[in-house]
Amino acid sequence: MNEVIISDEDRRLLGLWTADCAERALALFEAKAPADTRPREAIEGVRTFAREGKRTALLRAQAHAALAAAREVDDPAAAAAARAAGYAAASPYIHPLATPHQVKHALEPATHAALACELAAADGGDVTTDAVTDVGDAEIRWAIEHAPPAVRELVGRFPECTPGRTRPAVLRRRLDEALRT
Repeated sequence: MNEVIISDEDRRLLGLWTADCAERALALFEAKAPADTRPREAIEGVRTFAREGKRTALLRAQAHAALAAAREVDDPAAAAAARAAGYAAASPYIHPLATPHQVKHALEPATHAALACELAAADGGDVTTDAVTDVGDAEIRWAIEHAPPAVRELVGRFPECTPGRTRPAVLRRRLDEALRT
């Protein structure tokens, strides 16, 4: 299996971008579980990593804790927001394997933040399906527009994401394709 070269600077820039993407949906989690700080701590953890450059056991624990928060909250939008935070904290651990699975890890924070926003819009009541998907598409556009060149270049080193029919797969594929152009 081929390997992709990933520098520490690549990991830091990826971490910052994923933290920014995940943070956009964080309020959706905090509205449903205001006392649960695990997703916020995961985002702060990946930002600390980006400043200090050390992948620590604490960062890995923060990623797992945010994913546990996603499983425990009783709201789909909040759960997706917590997953975005957990995946952001896990992004510095991307493996240098040239597989579509690894690029998926890099794109999950933005994908799940967009999904969280869509789920929250759908929960709002009288909205059309098109209006809901427009919300997710807007989040993906934001992620594309705010991806630094180093993140785009890193994504381009990996094979493309595999297509899928689920909404997260569609959002991820759209993001993947746009970052490669």
